[in-house]
Amino acid sequence: QVELVESGGGLVQAGGSLRLSCAASGRTFISSAMGWFRQAPGKEREFVAAISGIGGRTVTADSVKRRFTISRDDAKNTMYLQMNSLRPENTAVYSCAARRGIPVLATTATRYGAWGQGTQVTVSS
Repeated sequence: QVELVESGGGLVQAGGSLRLSCAASGRTFISSAMGWFRQAPGKEREFVAAISGIGGRTVTADSVKRRFTISRDDAKNTMYLQMNSLRPENTAVYSCAARRGIPVLATTATRYGAWGQGTQVTVSS
């Protein structure tokens, strides 16, 4: 069983930065690939970034590449999303997800079995 809790969302002006955290419970965190997804009002949920378990290979969506960085600290059972140069179109609910016990990263939401409740990120112009 993996439980995920996001934090770090909020209101920020365009050009600003936020760091999201995803704290995980459970002993499978270190071997689990993790991901960030987001959903804006009226839009489909979309992939943002993912990181593999055991090795930390990462992949980031083209729309946020060079601005967003995913990382993990296995000693703290926590994953992060550093978001720089934020834009109003980045406004969304950001959710973290885990592939319980599966280290291979994925960019498709259906491949993740555990989800957090989401944290709101609002970027004002």
